[in-house]
Amino acid sequence: MNFGLDRLLSDAALRAPLKGRRVALLAHPASVTKDLTHAVDALAACPEIALSAAFGPQHGMKGDLQDNMMESPDYRDPVHGIPVFSLYGEVRRPRDEWMETFDVVLIDLQDLGCRIYTYVTTLLYVLEAAAKHGKAVWVLDRPNPAGRPVEGATLRPGYESFVGAGPMPMRHGMTLGELGLWFIEHFHLDVEYQVIEMQGWAPEQGPGFGWPLGERSWVNPSPNAPNLSMARIYAGTVMLEGATLSEGRGTTRPLELFGAPDIDARAVIAEMHALSPDWLKGCVLRPMWFEPTFHKHVGTLCSGVQIHVDDPAYDHAAFRPWRVQAAGFKAVRRLYPDYDLWRDFPYEYAFGKRPIDVINGGPALREWVDDPDATPADLDALATSDEAAWEATRRPYLLY
Repeated sequence: MNFGLDRLLSDAALRAPLKGRRVALLAHPASVTKDLTHAVDALAACPEIALSAAFGPQHGMKGDLQDNMMESPDYRDPVHGIPVFSLYGEVRRPRDEWMETFDVVLIDLQDLGCRIYTYVTTLLYVLEAAAKHGKAVWVLDRPNPAGRPVEGATLRPGYESFVGAGPMPMRHGMTLGELGLWFIEHFHLDVEYQVIEMQGWAPEQGPGFGWPLGERSWVNPSPNAPNLSMARIYAGTVMLEGATLSEGRGTTRPLELFGAPDIDARAVIAEMHALSPDWLKGCVLRPMWFEPTFHKHVGTLCSGVQIHVDDPAYDHAAFRPWRVQAAGFKAVRRLYPDYDLWRDFPYEYAFGKRPIDVINGGPALREWVDDPDATPADLDALATSDEAAWEATRRPYLLY
């Protein structure tokens, strides 16, 4: 199959509208061609493309910053001599003066299919700035490695943030190019927009179900997104960033596991199965041990649960990571009623709200976990209607 970048580079007709226009690139380490040439190098080699600037999202163009809320500086590209502006530094939105350095911005970002992954919000902010300044936006589309399934509660009004660009569920099931179409309609943006579509993307086809396994190398779009398993699980385990439990940062399997020094993983898994076995379909939960080399519980042995989605038991249609992690939280709360589960700090600079609520786009999941009388059916009732509504909302914008 071909990604949007590959098609643009191979088809002179697609590139023709760029001739005579100054071109900027928004990219990160996974912005590579089929032969793993980075987009900035590949585009600079095209004589009809005049690269004038570049932008880096969270974790930077180089993808060197491990944790959240670590800001990247602006710099000048040492090879091509163009300025590289940080959209995760002193600002999150493009400065007015930066918008004067180009006529068209090419966005080539590998997303993970999750509302909280900040490249989604960066896309919206660039679209809004482009509408304001009369610039064109082209998305060089890439696969959603989590595929088409939809899951989670919709973000509630008042909970918009850098990890919540709009009223969508946690797992949106769209590509970045498709999301741009929805953003333009939903936020009434007047902007020149084009998607350079992929060729041959088959999100319903195994074994990749969204990612072309065996055809394309996986390059980390952010430092703790090391493989397809993480991408599949992320819409659940990302909630751990709002909890005191470790999400595995500081290990070689970040965001595929959870645990802490003061829980019993075997008991947690048993409680998860007792709580809602239907929520655990499609994956295998394994008790394990880990000791983070940095981040939460650094240097301390933790009892943990690893979520496996890379073996014959994996069922793409049945696997629901948001519910799996919700069950994990509920199991901990049932086993340890007084456990200090929720972190309290301005997550992604959202002041005055609990991180878990910012992540979920509202307090409903936390309240469900903390209510001893709340059942899985209660959370299902909330999420199922939101999921059905989003599937209807997104339908007109699907390109594949």
